[in-house]
Amino acid sequence: MKEISIVFNNPIPRLPEIRFKRALNWCIKPNEQWAIIGPNGAGKSIIAGLLQGKYALKEGEIINNYPGKTSDVIKTITFKDIHSITDSRTTFYQQRWHSSENEGIQTIRELLSNNYDEISIRELFIQFRIEEMLDKKVIYLSSGELRKFLIIRTLLTHPQILILDNPFIGLDATSRILLTEMLTQMSEMKEFQVILLLSNPDDIPEMITHILPVRNRVCYDPISRNDFLQNNDLRNYLFPEVHNQIRLPDPTRKKSEHNVTFRMEKINISYGSHPILKGLDWEVKNGEKWVLLGENGAGKSTLLSLIYADNPQSYANTLFLFDRKRGSGESIWEIKNRIGYVSPEMHLYYTENVPAIQIVGSGFFDSIGLYRKCSPEQENIALAWMHTFGIETLYNRPFLTLSSGEQRLILLARAFVKDPDLLILDEPLHGLDISNKCRVRKIIENFCERPGKTLVYVTHYSHEIPSCIRYRFKLIKNREKSL
Repeated sequence: MKEISIVFNNPIPRLPEIRFKRALNWCIKPNEQWAIIGPNGAGKSIIAGLLQGKYALKEGEIINNYPGKTSDVIKTITFKDIHSITDSRTTFYQQRWHSSENEGIQTIRELLSNNYDEISIRELFIQFRIEEMLDKKVIYLSSGELRKFLIIRTLLTHPQILILDNPFIGLDATSRILLTEMLTQMSEMKEFQVILLLSNPDDIPEMITHILPVRNRVCYDPISRNDFLQNNDLRNYLFPEVHNQIRLPDPTRKKSEHNVTFRMEKINISYGSHPILKGLDWEVKNGEKWVLLGENGAGKSTLLSLIYADNPQSYANTLFLFDRKRGSGESIWEIKNRIGYVSPEMHLYYTENVPAIQIVGSGFFDSIGLYRKCSPEQENIALAWMHTFGIETLYNRPFLTLSSGEQRLILLARAFVKDPDLLILDEPLHGLDISNKCRVRKIIENFCERPGKTLVYVTHYSHEIPSCIRYRFKLIKNREKSL
């Protein structure tokens, strides 16, 4: 049996922008299960790219002692891998809601059966307790269901090293437990190793044996999982608390005097033969702060798509927005102009490598993929919100070169730039490190102190719910809703 699986001997990439500040020396031995942990933008994804041989080296070397091609031996799963499920990219966002456009989209069973045997497929889906997903079309999967599917599809290729980028984000409590159990079973397989890229120490499962700490493009000495969890100084260094006061840009919109932000009456939504929402009633008044709860696949994203005017089935239902009945003459853009929105999958639909400031500025125009030039005043407001979120240094950085956590912060700033009357934040802390989660929660709470601001907040973590929340609405999968 080989003594070392992979060795990093100070590999230095040719591209200066992805180089580490200190020598990167690291070895992975057989049967070790690793977590690379650090804040957003620390360099975790770069290490994963080096492991996969994605970057040409100027100096140093990476020795892989596994037989076979690196691309076959080492597999990575990130949330961006949704693009590999279907050929569509920007169209995927709209196909979810337009049933006339998805006749050629396959079910999960059909997608997998093209390359893998039915017995292996079914065994994995049963093991993960999601066999009901097999006959769903891929565009109808929730963000959590997509994550589960990506993991199972990769396991079917039998990699020897599997890198998972923040695997727990987007998963409800039950799914996180199931994933942890699956990771434990995987770690017990012969000559199979797991490497997790994590932004939160609380996400380190017990099956992990070793930690590689990283911050600001510097890797620190590897440490055992137990020693890391007991080393408060190291954890506090990696994830410092946010003590400075959060200051928001000045308001740019007058307080809205509407009475009801939105009201839904007997909402029924189904896709093909699959009912998603049935007989749903919900009213949210001006200035109220709500949390929307529900397990993966309960219909939360579908419900929010009705409010944000993305779902054409809203015209077949009774829905009021800002005191006006939907379909009474208002345009989609009039609705969206008053709403700030962010979702777990939104960053997937920005496929042009434009500067981050343009992404933030696109919030003024509610556009995805189309970039109008901001006025000098709008650009100043966008930059002020970037400063509030602590990302002003990313001003000119191309969006696609940013880490997923940095992209999340960019899209959050985008949601706030027009000082919206209604904030819809679907898992806004998705993929953020501890420090940034604290910062973003403070921003949300401070913003919601402004009069006439309504909030709908979605999360799977009760401890992430902002203190300003006063009401809750829970969707129960395949059952009636619960207030």
